[in-house]
Amino acid sequence: MRIYVGNLSYDTTDQGLQEVFEEFGAVESAQVVIDRMTNRSRGFGFVEMLNDTEAQAAIAGLDGRELDGRPLKVNEARPRRSRDDRDFR
Repeated sequence: MRIYVGNLSYDTTDQGLQEVFEEFGAVESAQVVIDRMTNRSRGFGFVEMLNDTEAQAAIAGLDGRELDGRPLKVNEARPRRSRDDRDFR
C-alpha cells in the first residue's frame, strides 16, 4: 500500500521517515519529495508498505503524531493522475 505523509519538517529524511513507519511493519520504500529548484523538502513524502494491515495500522497510529517537531498528516495515497487528466486553468 502506498501512503501519503504530509506536514513533514524540512529536517525529515528518507531514513527517518522509514524508521518511524517500521514500528508498524515492513517498509518497502520511504521517500521525502525534494524540490528540484531549491533541493529542499517539499514537506511531504510517500511510504510503501508490503502488508495492507500493517499499513492501515501505521496510518491510524501515525496520523497526528509528531515527527521532527511537526504533527504528521498520514493517509492512503490517491492514485496519481496522468498529465492528460490535469486541469491547467
